[in-house]
Amino acid sequence: MAITWWQILLLTALAFWMIIDQLTVGILCNYPLLIGLVAGIIMGDLKTGLVVGATLQLMVLGVGTYGGASMPDFMTGAIVGTAYAVMSNKGVSFAIGLAVPVGLLMVQLDVLARFTNTFFLHRVDKAIDKDNEKEVARNVIYGMFPWGVSRALPVLLMLLVGKNTIQTVVNALPGWLTSGLSAAGGILPVVGIAILLRFLPTKRFLAYLFIGFFLAAYLNVPMLGVAIIGAAMAIIYYKQSDNKASNNNKTEGGHENELGEYED
Repeated sequence: MAITWWQILLLTALAFWMIIDQLTVGILCNYPLLIGLVAGIIMGDLKTGLVVGATLQLMVLGVGTYGGASMPDFMTGAIVGTAYAVMSNKGVSFAIGLAVPVGLLMVQLDVLARFTNTFFLHRVDKAIDKDNEKEVARNVIYGMFPWGVSRALPVLLMLLVGKNTIQTVVNALPGWLTSGLSAAGGILPVVGIAILLRFLPTKRFLAYLFIGFFLAAYLNVPMLGVAIIGAAMAIIYYKQSDNKASNNNKTEGGHENELGEYED
C-alpha cells in the first residue's frame, strides 16, 4: 500500500499533537494503544494499529517521566510501526521490531527538546519579573513547539521516503536481521507482561493468574472473554472483602437495636 500525502500530513500532525497532549490535558497521554488506534484509522487498517499499539502499551505500563527523566517514546513508535506495517506488508512483528528502536531514539530527541525549551523558560522568568502576563503566555505557547517538532519532524522524514524506498531497504536487509526483529517483536509482549506482574501483587492473586492462563491456553477463550471473567472475579473478591471487613467490625464490639441496625 502506498501512503498518500494526506495520510503523511495527518500522521505528522498526530505526532506533533501527541506530545502536547501528554504535557497538557492528557486525552491520549502515554497510551500507545490509543495512538496506534488513531494511526490505524488514518492508514485504513484499524486491526494493525490496535495490535501494534497494544503490544507497545505493555512496554510502558508502570513507567513514568518522574523528575524530568526521559523515557522511550513508544507512542511515536506506534505511529511509525503502524505506518510501516501497512506499507511494507512485512507483518506486525516486524513492524514492532522497528517501532522499538524508534521509541528509544526519541529519548535523545526528548532530551534535545527539553534543552531547547529552556530558552523560553528563561524568557518566562524575565517576563514574570516585569509582571508582563501576555509575554509569559506567549512564551509558554512558544515552548510547545520544540516538543511538537521533536516528534513530528522524525515521523515526517520517515514517512516521506515512501513505500518504494521502504521496500527497497527492507529487501536489502539481511535475513538474520529481519528474523531478529520479528523475534524481538514476538518477545516484547512477554517482557511487558513480566514487567506488569513484577509491580502487581501476583503472589496474593496467584490462583486468579492460573485460572486466566488455563482459560486462554487450554480452553482457547478469547481475550475479551478472559477479561469479562476477570472482571466478574474482581467484583466477587471486592464484595467478599467488604463483607469480611463488616464482620470484623461487628465482632470488635457493639450491638443491634430493635430495628436490626448496628450500633456501637
